[in-house]
Amino acid sequence: MSTDTKAGGRALRDRMTAGRITVLVLAVLALVFIFENTRQIKIRLLIPEVTMPLWIALLITFVIGALSGVYLRRGGGRRSGR
Repeated sequence: MSTDTKAGGRALRDRMTAGRITVLVLAVLALVFIFENTRQIKIRLLIPEVTMPLWIALLITFVIGALSGVYLRRGGGRRSGR
């Protein structure tokens, strides 16, 4: 094995922390759950009622949650005192 291959392997191991592995496993489990629930449902948000597959509603919820987490992690909710 060359030095480049060993260094690349170590770099990958260094980036794969326990937290990242946990998030990856949870994301995979969420996707499995989403794609296992494919029946049609009615969703009511205030006034309109929409019929769509459950997996689409769950996927939309997942994406909104992920985007909210990214926004808050990057400091989107900065304090006004700064």
